[in-house]
Amino acid sequence: MSQHNEHDDVMGKAFDARLMRRLVHFLKPYWRIFSVCVLLILVLTGIQTILPYITKIAIDDFLTLPWAVVELEQAPSFGESIALDAGRYLVRTGDVPSDVRKEWELSGVLSAQRYLYIEQGTDQMEVVKRYPQVFTPTSSGYFASERELRALNASDTISLRQGAIAGVIRLAILFAIALVIRFLFGVGQIYLLQLTGQKVMYDMRREIFGHILRLPLSYFDKTPVGRLVTRVTNDVAAINEMFTSMLVNLFRDAFLIVAVMGIMFHLEWHVALVILALFPLIVIAAFEFRRRVRSAYREVRRQIARLNANLQESISGMRIIQIFVQETRANERFAKINTDKYSASMRQLLTFAVFRPLMSFLSSFAVALVIWYGGRSVLQGSLSLGALTAFIQYVRMLFEPILELSQGYNVLQGAMAAAERIFILLDEPEEDRGGGEVIPELEGRIEFRHVWFAYKDEDWILKDVSFTAEPGSKVAIVGPTGSGKTTIIRLLLRMYEIQKGEILLDGVPIDRLDLAFLRSRMAVVLQEVFLFSGDIMGNIRLSSQIPEEEAIAAARFANATFVEDLPDGYATEVKEGGVTLSVGERQLL
Repeated sequence: MSQHNEHDDVMGKAFDARLMRRLVHFLKPYWRIFSVCVLLILVLTGIQTILPYITKIAIDDFLTLPWAVVELEQAPSFGESIALDAGRYLVRTGDVPSDVRKEWELSGVLSAQRYLYIEQGTDQMEVVKRYPQVFTPTSSGYFASERELRALNASDTISLRQGAIAGVIRLAILFAIALVIRFLFGVGQIYLLQLTGQKVMYDMRREIFGHILRLPLSYFDKTPVGRLVTRVTNDVAAINEMFTSMLVNLFRDAFLIVAVMGIMFHLEWHVALVILALFPLIVIAAFEFRRRVRSAYREVRRQIARLNANLQESISGMRIIQIFVQETRANERFAKINTDKYSASMRQLLTFAVFRPLMSFLSSFAVALVIWYGGRSVLQGSLSLGALTAFIQYVRMLFEPILELSQGYNVLQGAMAAAERIFILLDEPEEDRGGGEVIPELEGRIEFRHVWFAYKDEDWILKDVSFTAEPGSKVAIVGPTGSGKTTIIRLLLRMYEIQKGEILLDGVPIDRLDLAFLRSRMAVVLQEVFLFSGDIMGNIRLSSQIPEEEAIAAARFANATFVEDLPDGYATEVKEGGVTLSVGERQLL
């Protein structure tokens, strides 16, 4: 049965500064684009926090009446005030400092009723004169309460509120402009962020695959192919997800939480404290979610690795399974692993199924608290209706980044685990490329001097082997299976390094020769035939620098004339592993 490697289960810490520093190396070439993304996100977040405040201004300054009556011994020293009678003044509520306003409300000198004031000499005086029973005169104009204004018809009310309507229109235009800017900046931010992510993935895949090409053959003997494929694909994608959907949004979420809390405390710190009282419960829920999702995520990954390993083994060995009628046993084994994967996924799903509704409940509960406590403040006159409306929007806005930060932990943890696995691979020592020497006129004398070699520890395959192959001679190495015949060829190509002794080519130790020079002077027919996807001509040439005429001549020299009898000749497509060709035909190619 296949066993997935322990590196597939590497989890590490949710955040590892050492790994992050190495990841930033891939981001450095694109730091300007990334910085623009962060800047755009901050601008977008700023616009997002401004929109509810625009709503507040529209309600408080234009939709509700702006004047109130205050009872004082003398006129206020700030803003505009209009004397009514002894100790009573009309004041514009927007001009009153919040601390003074709260003091007036607590002492009961500020009226809860709001008023409309019309100054003499304005166009609205024509309407005022038609309703003498509604408006009360002052030294400079007329005023009426919200209740009294209900006696006016709709057209007269609109005439009186022209200034407010114009103000609402201006705010609506500002609101629309903010939405357009948010849309345009949002498109730019998403494009630039995805562009950065794709460039980072491109560079990572190129570096990983380039490193794989330079690894010694012994590494591939102990490493499953599926694990290497996962490093170049899934693990790189996990890091891309962190860069594009988590890391940048971390700035946005943190900025949004700070900005929203700051605005809420500015609007009414008593109501903000009520919301803040829920934070311990939110933090407890987030930490518990993080603990549970970490365990569930690890188990799901372990089961995915088992499932992939089983699939790879079963599909690769399908001929053996069918020849020996093992379909039932293979299906039972797969069903067991598949059931374990299903159970692990359901446990992870349950964790999210509980957490998301819980956060939604806490968000709704916070809104209910704002309506209850803030509504009382509105009725008491200590909080404006616009501020209450903005509070409700800000509360919902506050829970969104908290939820994203909690769920982003899963993305961050997966990315850190993927990064650790990738860097374990990148830290593998590369194949020794030799001393760089070349032999200008190679004769081809091969000599083994007291060579000892073992694939593992001291389980020797070759023990004190010595022989010489002279140029132009034919040498056959004969021995039972496992005696080291293929190993000798691999050592000659320096696919493995010997433990003792020396191998020489024309009297020069092969470890002093340039590796590319050494291998380019050898022609090897392997026992394990492997054909690349593509056509037959591509598999013969391998290098596009070889003319087709030379490739055809080489095929004829090797008696691979069967190619010319194929319908498409040398353009015939080779299926995966060359299954459409016989073993003998594959060896000839």
